[in-house]
Amino acid sequence: MKDYTVSSGNIFADLGFSNASEKLAKVKLASLIYDLISERQLAEQEVARILTIDVSQVTDLKNGRLSGFSKEKLLGFLVALGQNIEIMVSPKPETLSSGTIKVVRQPCA
Repeated sequence: MKDYTVSSGNIFADLGFSNASEKLAKVKLASLIYDLISERQLAEQEVARILTIDVSQVTDLKNGRLSGFSKEKLLGFLVALGQNIEIMVSPKPETLSSGTIKVVRQPCA
């Protein structure tokens, strides 16, 4: 008898949220932003200047409080941090009932 449940890879789907792949994509975008900020060792004031947001919003972003940020806004933050964004559309596998959204960071060349 198992004392655990194996994750689907999407905590939002596992918890029964609607639009689970969209929610996970938003979290992954925010995580990429956090990684870039950390890698560059940017102070919150500098991040606020680069992203043209308030320091309190930088704090929210870094702490995963994302309700005030749309996916489009997060994509804009990535561009402001010097990232290219490519959107690729492909058919869903026949085994899935609906399409998904996936965020992947490509390593530096």
